[in-house]
Amino acid sequence: MRKPIFTGAGVAIVTPFTEDGVNFEKLGELIEIQIKEGTDALIICGTTGEASTMPDDEHKEVIKFAVDKVNKRIPVIAGTGSNDTKHAISLSKYAEEVGADAILSVTPYYNKTSQKGLYRHFKDIAESIKIPVVLYNVPGRTNLNIAPGTVKELSEIDNIVAIKECNINQVAEIINICKEDFTVYSGNDDLTVPMLSLGGKGVISVMANIIPKETHDMVNNYLEGNIEEARKLQLKYIDLIKALFMDVSPMPLKAAMNLMGMDVGKCRLPLVDLEEEQLESLKNVLIKYNLI
Repeated sequence: MRKPIFTGAGVAIVTPFTEDGVNFEKLGELIEIQIKEGTDALIICGTTGEASTMPDDEHKEVIKFAVDKVNKRIPVIAGTGSNDTKHAISLSKYAEEVGADAILSVTPYYNKTSQKGLYRHFKDIAESIKIPVVLYNVPGRTNLNIAPGTVKELSEIDNIVAIKECNINQVAEIINICKEDFTVYSGNDDLTVPMLSLGGKGVISVMANIIPKETHDMVNNYLEGNIEEARKLQLKYIDLIKALFMDVSPMPLKAAMNLMGMDVGKCRLPLVDLEEEQLESLKNVLIKYNLI
């Protein structure tokens, strides 16, 4: 049996930027907060980390920094996806080389592909490394869906062990047809408990950037059988989750973190600051949850 890379709440951590590049001191502080608050895994250089605007040298430097900073206290899953298979392989090999525990690999975007192409893309990536691979299915970002049958085929490759799934409509089928040791993580904060109810093992979370303990507790309660408590926490934070996705993520998240005094800097273009009206609405939600 393949063990899950983690169970519980993994944080899709932001990358704090300055005008000159990555604010590594701040990134280190954020990582320490996450570990202290009980986060179960760190996902570095994902969508929330704005990896798509990082040159390779910077992308690699951030992965290595996170691996070294965490120092095996929790698993580090490195975002190494690309719509160029060779590029994804290169980044994935680097992540393995510097000690990442697993990689997160998104479906090809823009050029897209067929289901056969998806299988070949992920198969070639997986066979280039020995560490585990987490597939990342986010049709809202890529306009491309990994069909359950393709997930099933991919799950039969030894080191393709999990999927971050944002399409809840196919979660039940994926869990039903894949091996028992294939893990499904929710990619949507607002659907974490519903996915857990179908057999998911956790979440790769945006909101954990600002409420790590509560996110961990929600999943942990469910996994320990305290389903009613998990349900209450899911419902309690629905308005916060809505606020964090009022515009393209991570724009609202970074705005929230800055309002909370976490000083993570701006998003990189083409992502921009929130409009004043949005910022005021976000402030009101953060006040409601006693976060500012």
